Amino acid sequence: MNLNGRVIGRRWGVAMKERFTVTELSALRNDLIQGGMVDSREAAELLQVFLMGRGYGVSQTAAIDAAGRVEMAGCSLPVLERELEGLALVM
Repeated sequence: MNLNGRVIGRRWGVAMKERFTVTELSALRNDLIQGGMVDSREAAELLQVFLMGRGYGVSQTAAIDAAGRVEMAGCSLPVLERELEGLALVM
């Protein structure tokens, strides 16, 4: 599901469920904005810490790329959600 409650995708005919709440995403977004997202590496580290704290593995290189895309999108919640969903590696 996305932030509007819609299914975000399907895998093998089963609807994928939302991994992160709007509250979690909003808190992460605020941390990114308050930090000024001055450095993509620092923003990537925040994304990594967020995901690892929820039991997901994260590629450092992929996190840096995702941080850049989030920054370019003005840190919008839908983009942040999409990027986190793409980064989260099940451990």
